[in-house]
Amino acid sequence: MIKLGLTGGIGSGKSTVAASLQACGAAVVDADAISRQTTAAGGLAMPAIAQQFGAKFVGADGALDRAAMRELVFAQPEARLQLEAIVHPLVSAETARQTQAALDAGKQLVVFDVPLLVESAHWRSRVDRVLVVDCLETTQTARVVARSGLTPQAVQAIINQQASRQRRLNAADLVIYNDGLTLDDLRQACCEIARRFGL
Repeated sequence: MIKLGLTGGIGSGKSTVAASLQACGAAVVDADAISRQTTAAGGLAMPAIAQQFGAKFVGADGALDRAAMRELVFAQPEARLQLEAIVHPLVSAETARQTQAALDAGKQLVVFDVPLLVESAHWRSRVDRVLVVDCLETTQTARVVARSGLTPQAVQAIINQQASRQRRLNAADLVIYNDGLTLDDLRQACCEIARRFGL
């Protein structure tokens, strides 16, 4: 079984690439989705988050108040470390469970969709290859503004918090340059990568 780490900046098209690789027969373990599940209403991280940060970070629905947490993390970088100390062990356990399930199902390729793979201290050592979805920052900004309603300045602030394009490219074994590609072009590029790994 090949473990392929998939990463890219916000708005790069990484989620589309993950879905395309899955359609080609890969198993996808989405670290971001797992993380969101832990902080959803009834999520495993929520009792510890309420205890660590207080009830004002729990929304009326019982889920993490993401806007409030984002503000806190921007203002107090140590808050991010405290949040990660709660969430990361839970994500690791669920990731291991899903990986074992893929192995048991006989999957040849498991794609780990990890937005902050390059920034992470431990993810690089867990995967055999790294696939980076790359595009211009102007393209990232335009895509995120169009889909989210965030201002260009807010998107730029998110981009600035992520690894630089160059740092991601330096970590890459494979790159899909997703600027000017049609959806069909992008899917074709994904199928070619899947074929490289025997799918």
